Amino acid sequence: MIPNIKTVNLKIKGMSCDGCSSHIEKDVNSKDGIVSSTVNHQTGEGKFVFDANKISNQDIVNAVNTIGNYSVDETVEKEDCCVVNSDKKKQFDLIVIGGGSAAFSAAIKAEDLGLTTLMVNAGLDFGGTCVNVGCVPSKNLIRAAETVYHATHSNFKGIKTKGVEIDFTQIIKDKKALVATLQQHKYMDVVSDFKNLTMLKGWATFVDTNTILVDGKTTYTATNIIIATGATTNIPNIEGLKEVGYLTNVSLFDLEEKPKSLTIMGAGYIGLEIAMAYNRLGVKVRIIEFTDRPLRSQTKDITDILETQMNSEGIEILPNFRAIKFEKEGDNTIIHCKCPDGSITQIIEEGHLLVATGTTSNTSNLGLENVDLKLSKNGHIMVNEKMETNVANIYAAGDVANTPPFVYTAAKEGSTAVHNAFTLAKNSVDYTSLPWVVFTDPQIAGAGMDEVAAEKTGIPFEVSKLDLIHVPRALAAQDTRGFIKLIRNTETDKLIGARVIAPEGGELIQQLSMAIKFGITVKDLAESFYPYLTLGESIKLAAITFGKDVSKLSCCAS
Repeated sequence: MIPNIKTVNLKIKGMSCDGCSSHIEKDVNSKDGIVSSTVNHQTGEGKFVFDANKISNQDIVNAVNTIGNYSVDETVEKEDCCVVNSDKKKQFDLIVIGGGSAAFSAAIKAEDLGLTTLMVNAGLDFGGTCVNVGCVPSKNLIRAAETVYHATHSNFKGIKTKGVEIDFTQIIKDKKALVATLQQHKYMDVVSDFKNLTMLKGWATFVDTNTILVDGKTTYTATNIIIATGATTNIPNIEGLKEVGYLTNVSLFDLEEKPKSLTIMGAGYIGLEIAMAYNRLGVKVRIIEFTDRPLRSQTKDITDILETQMNSEGIEILPNFRAIKFEKEGDNTIIHCKCPDGSITQIIEEGHLLVATGTTSNTSNLGLENVDLKLSKNGHIMVNEKMETNVANIYAAGDVANTPPFVYTAAKEGSTAVHNAFTLAKNSVDYTSLPWVVFTDPQIAGAGMDEVAAEKTGIPFEVSKLDLIHVPRALAAQDTRGFIKLIRNTETDKLIGARVIAPEGGELIQQLSMAIKFGITVKDLAESFYPYLTLGESIKLAAITFGKDVSKLSCCAS
């Protein structure tokens, strides 16, 4: 049966904080048939997207009325919201399902080509994960937390810090203001004068390969369709987890009251960035990780440095611990964990539980079974390097696809999908030199292959690893945490990969990515000019290290 997706907007009384919003969202989301819930305590409004085949408007009203002391004041019926172009057009050149980076990039390219485009978005507001609940808010809080850390820690014996006063509520309010500003300026304002773009808020379901049904009401058709619905937190199926209540990055970043403490499930890049930021902002943080170490995708020499830093700051990391059951005991959450030795222990969390156990693509309730779209075993839409799916006129881009999950790759993919759908030339996306950064402190960055990946390819390679103790900039700053690692093909001398862990190490990775992309040799890197007493000089020194011991060279070495 095709889902009959509808939206109901409710005025809700009794809310006073973000915790109230999260409470209502969590409880309503547990009901069968609910697609998404968005509740705002400041406006007193709740928006609920649901499958009318499984649950009714009145069922949702009743559900809200049974939660705590909240009650529905009135039902506010709203039509589909056309943000740009309010005509009643039903047929388009292109339909884009989603409203994030990939979707906007696709819309911009389509406008350049003079294509009539319909963008249909549900769930997160237009702008998607990055600006609303991902990159922008997280990096803003990370920078705020770094300010706290530097005000309370000094690398210089002659400088004594005196501490810092933290207004947590103000930090979150400033974060919200930044998100709202960038969401408007970098997304909505960019397309505000587009003549061929229509934007709808609603849930899209495939009827056939050229047709979608929005909110179970109206059908729209197009020559080509791009799916760019992104991804959300993967919630593991663990006994009691849904009942005890949990946060994700979506709900955590809006809490204006500083959490008493935080237990984070998962030690991937999202969990680690949050852990360091909130710990530095005065929240006691614990991480439960079911593998042997944090950021398991990286080699142990990298994660050892990061783990040492996090432990020194008071972050408790529990590797090889697996949560098997959750339950409430008063205001506390009891986490039953299987320990590395096989025994069972109980962990008491007095504050909040945060789930950061990876992401899952947003493909449910899209009616993909109606178009026989091929998915990976992890639920991502399968695409080739041209962003083509197994269905000739349907493309996918961004986190919903089986491609690297970054906002800048999503933007490239969205544009590429439109170009390939409507022009004779076919462009491909090449991820060989893709740069990435994890914004912990020290930062972790990479491009190309590491030594593990190089080993699997069977190509002849060599690794150069330079500890920051040999980098003058790091010595002058008295901060030598980390290293730079270069991987070269020994037959060609070309750089094929790099890894950096260093304070602000992410600032180095673009140069290394470009070196990989354009086939620059290690000899070229070693013989280039680098400003003295910059972190960039570490690239030169690491390149020299392939043939010389830099510890025995002067500052004028070349």
